[in-house]
Amino acid sequence: MGKKGISVYMKNRLTTFKLATLFVLLAWAGGLACVYGDDPAPLQPVALTYTGIHALHENDPNLTGSGVKIAAICRSLTYVSNQPQNDYLLNTGHNCFFDSNVSFIHSGGSGISGHSTAIGGILVGFDPNGYHPGVGTFRYQGASPAAKVDVYEFWRFISSYVFGARELDADILTMSVGTIFEDWWTRGIERIVEESGIVVVAGIGNGSDVFDSVLYPAAGSNVIGVGVVDSVRSSRLALGLSDFSLPRPEHSSCGPTADMRCKPDLVAPGNCLIPDANNLTEYAVTGDWSSFATPVVAGTVSLLVQKAKSDPSLYLAAPGEGGNCVIKAILMNSATKLPYWHKGMAQQDDDFDVCLDYQQGAGLIDAKRAFAQLVAGQNEPGPVPARGWDSNLIAGKPDTENVYAIDIAEPAGKLLTATVAWNRHYDSEYPFAALTESDSDLRLELWAMDPDNPERSYLIDYSDSANDNVEHIFCAADPNYYRYELVVTHDGLPDRQDHIGERYALAWNVEPATDSGKDDIRWYDLNSDGSVDQSDFAILLGRFGTSLDTEAGYVTGDINMDGTIDIKDMGLLLVRMETANN
Repeated sequence: MGKKGISVYMKNRLTTFKLATLFVLLAWAGGLACVYGDDPAPLQPVALTYTGIHALHENDPNLTGSGVKIAAICRSLTYVSNQPQNDYLLNTGHNCFFDSNVSFIHSGGSGISGHSTAIGGILVGFDPNGYHPGVGTFRYQGASPAAKVDVYEFWRFISSYVFGARELDADILTMSVGTIFEDWWTRGIERIVEESGIVVVAGIGNGSDVFDSVLYPAAGSNVIGVGVVDSVRSSRLALGLSDFSLPRPEHSSCGPTADMRCKPDLVAPGNCLIPDANNLTEYAVTGDWSSFATPVVAGTVSLLVQKAKSDPSLYLAAPGEGGNCVIKAILMNSATKLPYWHKGMAQQDDDFDVCLDYQQGAGLIDAKRAFAQLVAGQNEPGPVPARGWDSNLIAGKPDTENVYAIDIAEPAGKLLTATVAWNRHYDSEYPFAALTESDSDLRLELWAMDPDNPERSYLIDYSDSANDNVEHIFCAADPNYYRYELVVTHDGLPDRQDHIGERYALAWNVEPATDSGKDDIRWYDLNSDGSVDQSDFAILLGRFGTSLDTEAGYVTGDINMDGTIDIKDMGLLLVRMETANN
């Protein structure tokens, strides 16, 4: 860094320490209002407010990721003779890392990475006195500021912990690194998930504009793959950081994978204010990249894991056998469906053999709903409440059923969402071959039941993908039935010597249909500029006659979701434009 740099660094450190000490004393004496007045400065990154993370902090100030260990895998930018030069480090001299618990596992270098610094800020940054000229003064608070983050250089991690099978001391692994092809090391990461129950969160790729197909390991079966929702395009920076639209295939890679599985699993905003790696006090803007949506999801996971580790009744959701499946099922089941969400290709009818939307996955991550899903608690098969989860085994005999019975007092206008997740299996030694003959194929069914007249009972919905290790149901309740049964079943499990059944996680939720339906501007705002006007009509006109029932793509504009962009969609858009103008 040099003597002058060290002097500036220490001076900034001392100044930051004084400010932090003053901040703590004032907060103790009279709360944050003493620092900011009656109107506290806004929080950043607003992407964390948008996804409910900051609300969790406010509801429970102790929910900060304390006691959680996150392994952040960051790739060196420079290699000499195939050796990483360790320019993967977070700039922990930045103010927002003043009190963070960040360690570098692979030392020996001094190169700072803007990419890694941004991810670290979103995860564990904290700065009560942030400032950006385009935004003004703000409080900066990452998703899990009290979590411990161990930063690993990518290839050294692969050598030691994947190929070398060294035990990884972590609850969560997050990586915004990937490759378009499945490889031995991506399968090795899948094996780590299966054997340890560690939750692995990875970026799915940055879409067709950068020629990314879905990236591994995010595209892997056991990993939570994260896509990115676009921010609203605005000349006002503050609006672009706070208002978000939809995932777009040009910016967020989408499925199906080569083996016809659904990916991503979830989407999240990625456009955040982040610490500037080249300065100790300033902030920069990321843009819409899946690299920065990934720590939004990983940070949410850290809050769930903290709660699970602190409450003995929730221990099955903590890392351990099947713990990753519980977290995955909870996150996906609590996600918010955005406009144009549909299973498989765009059509009005549900697609029973495709479990998720190829662009949105299960939807937009919602930290508040995920937390509510977690604390609803575990319930084993039998009568269960309207919200909950389970981690259980299902025996191998064909047509075995685990049944969860739910009574809905007023079913009219209610939605039932259910998600089951389980792990794929991999050899424990290099090259970590997929043990496809040992993989199970579970099925999730939803039955409307009539206890007084069983002949009236019927199968209202089901999810039965032949390729995925997730099944997902999103279904309106039948107002004529108050009792429902969720059934986890299969046609027979593989015969393995050590096999007593397949461990799965199931999450379910019943709630009123509260979405805004066709009132949501995102149905009509085809250029994501925050308004509905002639430019959106021009885009729709250019797509007129496009059929969406092929693998060609995911095209917004089919407002009535009938599989074709036609005169009906143009009529709906014109009505919305007229309403907006009035």
